Amino acid sequence: MEFVEVFDSPGKGRGLRATKEAWAGDVLFAEAPFASVVFDSYSDRVCHGCFRRQEKLQRCGQCRFAQYCDRTCQRAAWEEHKQECAAIKSYGKVPNENVRLAAHILWRLDKEGSVVSDMQLTTLDDLEDHIYDITGDDLKDFKVDIHNFLDFWPRSSKPHTVDSVSHILGVINCNGFVVSDQRGLHAVGVGLFPNLCLVNHDCWPNCTVILNNGKIELRALGKISPGEEVTVSYVDYLNLSEDRRRMLKQQYFFDCTCEHCTNKTKDDLKMAGAVVDGEKVPEEKVKEITEYSRTMLEKMEKARIEANYNEVVKICRECVEKQENVLADTHIYQLRMWCTLSEVLSYLQFFEEAATYARKMVEGYLKLYHPNNAQLGMATMRAGVTHWQAGLIEVGHGMICKAYAILMITHGPTHPITKDLEAMRVQTEMELRMFKQNEYVYHSMREAALQNQPMKMMAEPVAESIKGLFRRK
Repeated sequence: MEFVEVFDSPGKGRGLRATKEAWAGDVLFAEAPFASVVFDSYSDRVCHGCFRRQEKLQRCGQCRFAQYCDRTCQRAAWEEHKQECAAIKSYGKVPNENVRLAAHILWRLDKEGSVVSDMQLTTLDDLEDHIYDITGDDLKDFKVDIHNFLDFWPRSSKPHTVDSVSHILGVINCNGFVVSDQRGLHAVGVGLFPNLCLVNHDCWPNCTVILNNGKIELRALGKISPGEEVTVSYVDYLNLSEDRRRMLKQQYFFDCTCEHCTNKTKDDLKMAGAVVDGEKVPEEKVKEITEYSRTMLEKMEKARIEANYNEVVKICRECVEKQENVLADTHIYQLRMWCTLSEVLSYLQFFEEAATYARKMVEGYLKLYHPNNAQLGMATMRAGVTHWQAGLIEVGHGMICKAYAILMITHGPTHPITKDLEAMRVQTEMELRMFKQNEYVYHSMREAALQNQPMKMMAEPVAESIKGLFRRK
């Protein structure tokens, strides 16, 4: 590989380091999945070949499980699907995504061997599985997956030992990586990317991972010097250091010793109280509203899962009212409320109110996230679009331009989201010129356009966007 090589990272085991200088936006490597499958929950809404989300899909006539955009997708995927197809027919039911992915991996290993590309830096046998670290309910689920795999695996295929099956399932458990739909907005499947498994974690990383046209891209967030380890974040930085360490230990079985966790960097901002008229809000009051907010977040999430969006808005408004002038604009519970409220209000087409909370959210994010963080870029993009929908063209265009600058680094110019954002940037720039020439004419034309062509409903809010591309259990 041109940009990276394998090395022994102190205290971490194997890792990847840069072999030459890289700058923000450089792609250090791109990698196709060794194998990938659609999530169980999306099996009837996503093409099993290209992972495109479609309303109408054509079902495989043999297994009645796999679904495709059209005959072209089905024929292209047949070589990979035919063994799964026969196995499902023989087994009589469809196993879960872990078992299906393990089967796809082993079928490819049996056919092509452990190295399938000159660019592959490691074999699957050399990847960590952490099976001896799994405990409790996770261990019970793991054993069930092994049992179901052995029942599902066809007798006509090459037999594998329990140890080899356990290793593959263990690798999937701690190294599975989400696969997104064609727009890159929703996680719809899981895959295994061997080279990516070698990239170690840092809470304040120098790289990010993005999915683009079926491949993952490891992209630099800033200058990386030769010999410097390349890192990505396995969890969202918008958590306290203690919570990040707990999640990393539970999912990936290591203790994070990065500088931000060791020094608890920005934890004070994430739990800070407001300053009103030059006076800090008493600590006890901040603690009281923090606990109240935690309870309300749980209620809000329950209503959101049930798609009761009017109840979500009611809970959020009530909570935000109590948080005002008590919690700082960087307090993560207040940011989560603003984020949810702006998304749901946009969905319900209350654009002006949604824009207010979206702007506050972005201002808070700017004080916490890395300036080239992909999540910051996506949030700024959504806020810009919301302001545009509310008719606030000056602020909207400014935010869209800021988002475009970030996504050019994190996603690159060929990513579908960046292309859409570029079209939006050009459109808002044109509208802004019109607005500056004659504000009255601009608003009259906009109102007439909306009356003649009613604005479509926004995409339905999802419980979680792709914040961390490493799959959580």
